[in-house]
Amino acid sequence: MLPTLIIIFVLTPIIELFLLIELGKMIGTWNTIFIVVVTGVVGAMLAKSQGLSVLRKIQVDIANGIMPADPLFDGALVLVGGVLLVTPGIITDLLGFLLLIPLTRAGVKKVLKKWFKQKLRSGEVQMYRYEW
Repeated sequence: MLPTLIIIFVLTPIIELFLLIELGKMIGTWNTIFIVVVTGVVGAMLAKSQGLSVLRKIQVDIANGIMPADPLFDGALVLVGGVLLVTPGIITDLLGFLLLIPLTRAGVKKVLKKWFKQKLRSGEVQMYRYEW
């Protein structure tokens, strides 16, 4: 767990900073700043629209008496994608857009579900069900 946290909170910002500096050298400082601002604005708009879309799906499922497990999972991925997009950087922007575009989000969701099921089967993750 510690190596994962080190990668997320130490290595990722260092790599992102390096990439932004190199991009700035190639296309110029102002163009790089423009790209960062535009991806943040477009990402926020996309996150809002996708978030509202997921919320509508959740409301429809609840109105029909269906547990909205899939839309809730989509909502979590949209939230993570939005956070990644407002974080300045090239890699985080790419990952954020992958999570916000419905087609690519479906692929990511499929992979994450398979990974989670594998963890459940191996016993690395345990799930408890409580009856009310």
